[in-house]
Amino acid sequence: MIVYDLRCRKSHGFEAWFRDSAAYDEQAAAGKVTCPTCGSRRVEKAPMAPRVAKARGSDSPAPDREEKMQGALMRAAREIRRKVEESCDYVGPEFAEEARKIHYGETDARGIYGETSDDEARDLSEEGVEFGRIPWPTRQDS
Repeated sequence: MIVYDLRCRKSHGFEAWFRDSAAYDEQAAAGKVTCPTCGSRRVEKAPMAPRVAKARGSDSPAPDREEKMQGALMRAAREIRRKVEESCDYVGPEFAEEARKIHYGETDARGIYGETSDDEARDLSEEGVEFGRIPWPTRQDS
């Protein structure tokens, strides 16, 4: 896995993980890498600091570094959830049906979110309906 610092045309910075550099290149060329803030598909790699090599015999990052990384990922996931809830309409289990209506021009285009099965998601993809699946962290209201 490789992590890249990315920046969209509106200068929003964000991180994204890819299987390898070729996977990033393929997804970026296909317009599949989008800014989580504004949805722009015009995304490029931002300057990054080099990673420091691990000490000999070390198979995994230090526990405190790993915890920091997990914490950063969870904060990012919660921020994505907050932005989606703030700017999109929740359509619940009717997501696939509503996404099709938008795609085929049967209703006004707008941002939506909800739930769908793996089969419905595959069908939407085969129909050319654009959507994304994101991990949805549970709320921590306490």
